Amino acid sequence: MAGMDDLVRLFGPPPVRTPSPDDWAEVERHVGSVLPADFKAFLDAYGTGSICGELVVFHPRGSSPLLDRMRQIHDSFGRSWRREADAYPFRFHPDPGGLISWGYDHSGDEHFFWPCDSDPDRWKIVTNINGAEPEVFEGSFVDFVLAFVMRLRDVDQYHGIDPDALEFLEPEDLDELVERGEIGPVEPSFEPF
Repeated sequence: MAGMDDLVRLFGPPPVRTPSPDDWAEVERHVGSVLPADFKAFLDAYGTGSICGELVVFHPRGSSPLLDRMRQIHDSFGRSWRREADAYPFRFHPDPGGLISWGYDHSGDEHFFWPCDSDPDRWKIVTNINGAEPEVFEGSFVDFVLAFVMRLRDVDQYHGIDPDALEFLEPEDLDELVERGEIGPVEPSFEPF
């Protein structure tokens, strides 16, 4: 099983932060449960920010507080679910067993914890894919982040460009797009905000 040490090797040492155990009290009161330990450890170390410029995560005391985001997403998705209850297999917090929001990615996907076990460290992650069936990830938050980063890092050099456009671009134009990071693999990173 992967751990925080693997993320620190990928992202570098976290910024200097002074987290407090009280940071999570209001969020966990709202959720009605403690949250997964590795999730809290990561956010306490790195804070609110963007992983690889793609996956956005929120700390309770960040510039965009986690609880504010949770309330907004739970309300929005909950209203949608109630209109089309048969079309989506999951409910949303505060419904019993409802998904708990923790972040999103720039592809339009929302990421949730699924409180499917009494032990929060055994909760699964559900990704609500924009326009497709949700995906369930069978692992911890840290495992999910590592898989997410590896998926972005292990693509071919022209990933992200329309294949039909390849025939119209000169090799030096493609090389320039790769150099600027507009296409191709993404280097593991964490950018706080």
